[in-house]
Amino acid sequence: MSASSGILSIDQGTTSSRAIVFALDGTKVASSQKEFTQIYPNNAWVEHDPEEIWHTTLETCKAALHEAKKKGVDVAGIGITNQRETSVVWNKETGKPIYNAIVWQDRRTAEFCNSIKDQESKVAAKTGLLLDPYFSASKLKWLLDEVEGARELANAGKLAFGTIDTFLIWRLTGGKKHVTDTTNASRTNLFNIHDLKWDPELLELFDVPSSVLPQVLESSDDFGMTEAGMFSASLPIAGVAGDQQAALFGQCCFAQGDLKSTYGTGCFALLNTGSEALKSKHKLLTTIAYTLNGKTTYALEGSIFTAGANIQWLRDGIGVIKNAKESKVLAESLDYDHGVFLVPGFAGLGAPHWDPHARASLYGMTRDTSQAHFARAALEAVCYQTYDLQQAMESDGIASSKVLVDGGMVENDWLCQFLSDMLQVDIERPYNMETTAIGAAYLAGLQLGLYKSLDDIASHKKIEKRFTPSIDKGIRKKLLSLWQKAVESTLAFSRG
Repeated sequence: MSASSGILSIDQGTTSSRAIVFALDGTKVASSQKEFTQIYPNNAWVEHDPEEIWHTTLETCKAALHEAKKKGVDVAGIGITNQRETSVVWNKETGKPIYNAIVWQDRRTAEFCNSIKDQESKVAAKTGLLLDPYFSASKLKWLLDEVEGARELANAGKLAFGTIDTFLIWRLTGGKKHVTDTTNASRTNLFNIHDLKWDPELLELFDVPSSVLPQVLESSDDFGMTEAGMFSASLPIAGVAGDQQAALFGQCCFAQGDLKSTYGTGCFALLNTGSEALKSKHKLLTTIAYTLNGKTTYALEGSIFTAGANIQWLRDGIGVIKNAKESKVLAESLDYDHGVFLVPGFAGLGAPHWDPHARASLYGMTRDTSQAHFARAALEAVCYQTYDLQQAMESDGIASSKVLVDGGMVENDWLCQFLSDMLQVDIERPYNMETTAIGAAYLAGLQLGLYKSLDDIASHKKIEKRFTPSIDKGIRKKLLSLWQKAVESTLAFSRG
C-alpha cells in the first residue's frame, strides 16, 4: 500500500453517526457527522429508527470518502464501532426492520428480568453479565413477543437479529452477510464468553430461536465487501468492536492490567485481564475485550451512569452554568475542604452498586453554598466513582499503575488532576482523542495487513499530557471517607 493509504471508521453512536478516515499513523484525514432522532414512546422507553441510523451512516461515509479522495488518500477498508446492546430485528427477505431499534438505555423489560432473577448466577457464569434490561436478550424477546406476527416469522427462519454493527453490515453488504464480532456478542446475555458460542440454555431462557442470530467472527476478520455501486469502489469490512472495547483497543491497552476510562455522558472503565475471564466479586462485568488470531482477551468493566451528564444537569437542569467550560473555572475557585458532595444517582447508581432505585443527593450545603460548590461537587463525583471502580478492580485481583483517559470531559485539566489525586496513579491523556473510532480502524488495519502487529499499532500512540498525584494524603483520606458516607446515605434512602 502507498503512504497515502487510509481506513474508514464508522462510529455509530447513541446520538449521532460519524464516519472518519484515518491515515495509518492515526491522523484524522476526513470526517462527517450527523445526529439522529431520539424516540421516547413511553416512560423509560428509548428507541431509534434503524432506517435513520442507516441513512445517516451512509451519508457520512460518502461525505468522508469524498473528502479523503480530494486529499489523495486511498481508503483500503472499513472498521465499524457501535453503540452496544441496542437491538434490531429485520425481515431477511425484505431487509426491513419490523420495529424501531430498542436502545441500550431502555428499561421496558425490567419486570421480565426481575421475574427470572433466580437464573442470574447461571447467566453470569456463562456471559459475565448481570440480568438487566441493559443487555440485548430481553429486548429481543420483547420484539418477538410484542410485535404482531414476529414470533411466527422468527420460528419460520425469516427474521434476523442484530446489534447495530450487524444491521449496518447487512445493509453495507446488500444482505450477503449476517455477522457480528465477539465483543458485541458478549453484550447480549445469549453468548457464552468461555466457549465463544451462542448458548442453547440461554436461548431457551429468553425464548430466542437460533435462526435469528448472526454468525460470530473475530474482531479483526472478513466481514464481507460493500455492495457494488454503494461507494466509488467496493471496500472490505475488516474490523468490528463495540464502542468501549474499540476505545480500549484505540488506547493500545494490550497488556494485562492496562486500564482505560472513557468520560462521555456516562463513564466506562475497562481493565484488560488478559486470557482470563476474571469473575468479579464486586458486580463488575466480565466481557470480551477483543479476539485476534484465535486468541480471546477479556476485560473487567465498570459503568458509571452519569459523568458528563452531571455537567449537562448543571447547565440545562438547574442553570448553574452556561457552558461546560465554566465548571473548570468554578471548581478551581474553591479549596479541598469546601464540604459539598454530590452523589449523582440521576439514573440510579452503576458499578459497583447496581442500584437502579438510587436517586441523586447533595450533602453538606450551607447558606454559603454557591454555583462553584455545585460545579466542583459534580466534577469530583466522577472521580470518586472512578476510585470506587478502581478499588473494586484491585479487590478482584488486578491493579493498574496508570489510567488512560478519553472522552469530552477529560479536556478539563482540573478534572484529570483530581482524578490522579484520588486514584494515586498517573493519568494519561492521548493526543488523539478519537480513541473509539481509531480502535475500529486499527482492528481493520490488522486484518488488511496494514499493521504488522499490536506493537506496530502501539508505536503510533502519542500522549498529549500526563497528570501525577500531588494531593496531601490526609486531605485525600478525609475526602474519600466523606464520599463513602454520602453514598451510604443515598443507598439507605433508596431502600426506604
